[in-house]
Amino acid sequence: MLVGCLSATAKTKVINSKTNFAREALQPYVDRGILAGAISVFYKDGVQETCCIGYADVDKKRPIKMDNVFMQCSQTKGFCGVTIAKLVEQGKLSLDDPVSKYLPEFKELWVLDGEKDGIKTLHKAKNVLTVRMVLNHTGGFPFEVSAKRRDVRGGGWSGGAPIRQVASIAAASPLMFEPGTRDLYSNTGIDIGAAIVETITGMKWENYLKKEVLDPLGMKSTWFWPTDKQLKNKIELYDTQENAPAKWRYEADWEQRPYNDSHVFASAGAGLWTTANDQLKFYKMLMNLGVGDNGVRILKEETVKSILAVSTRPAGRGGYSLGLSAPEKDGENEWFGHGGAWGTNCAINWHKKELKLWVVQICGVQPWSGDVSKAAEKFFSQTINASGINSFTGRTK
Repeated sequence: MLVGCLSATAKTKVINSKTNFAREALQPYVDRGILAGAISVFYKDGVQETCCIGYADVDKKRPIKMDNVFMQCSQTKGFCGVTIAKLVEQGKLSLDDPVSKYLPEFKELWVLDGEKDGIKTLHKAKNVLTVRMVLNHTGGFPFEVSAKRRDVRGGGWSGGAPIRQVASIAAASPLMFEPGTRDLYSNTGIDIGAAIVETITGMKWENYLKKEVLDPLGMKSTWFWPTDKQLKNKIELYDTQENAPAKWRYEADWEQRPYNDSHVFASAGAGLWTTANDQLKFYKMLMNLGVGDNGVRILKEETVKSILAVSTRPAGRGGYSLGLSAPEKDGENEWFGHGGAWGTNCAINWHKKELKLWVVQICGVQPWSGDVSKAAEKFFSQTINASGINSFTGRTK
């Protein structure tokens, strides 16, 4: 069975041990066909274990690789959070600004009280909707607006409508509750945040993202419209079961083929394609408090610490910052990051310089999750001799 080699970056030293903890955990699932293929990366303060195991395409026996594109789905939200954070630290935006300051159609909002016999009862919203609320899922918006219905051909996350139109539709639709009083996971709120970025910068959100984040970090394989060449080598989507081989899936309703034609619109809530190599560049930038592995600074340290690595919600409402799952209170053992609908996930601890990256493309159960967690515990708990690492990375500590 196929297992990828360990690899290093300019600032990363490879573990040259006989044990690859993730491989040992995942091999039985790949051998039985339950898991088509997966990528696991554990990183700890300059030392990295990388495991590419199984296939990107089982039928074609195409090995899964770090440079295969895949749908990261909701992990896109963190990218929107970073663009908002950049505008905050530049003084062009405050998280407590009313959304209507930038998008006038949000000046008057209505809240749904109930529905009976097809008739909806509404009341005018009393609370002011803020930028903070739309980015941390406390704004009251539904998961998606009507324009992105998944039961319509060409709909879903990447279909339906451009960002600015999505925001306008959301403003004309009833909220599920008074802004700031509850939380409800919502792609719509993140798209509204992206529409605010467009208003402030005068650029399409995806172009601002590319200019200020993707290009500086060298993320050349990350975009909303993967090329035909990239799609030929993409990680295929599979349906999984507990005790049966994974089955190839043509598409999912929320992200429909073709993946790069004119029906595809950029979406800040989901829809950004990437590779494991590129994802590492983004999340290591956050782990390094705003500096990429290539030495380029994207954000200030304090920006990451104050509004990305820790919750921006009111106390007691769970942890979520700006497009990222984050602890309610920061601490040495706290992680932040995000997952995606097809099973992907990345979490980082900036205090200890630790990272866990997981890439799969599945719909269904993940019976290996417990074993992967145990593998992570083994990796992060081991004693690492750093005598050669400091020399390798040029560190002086």
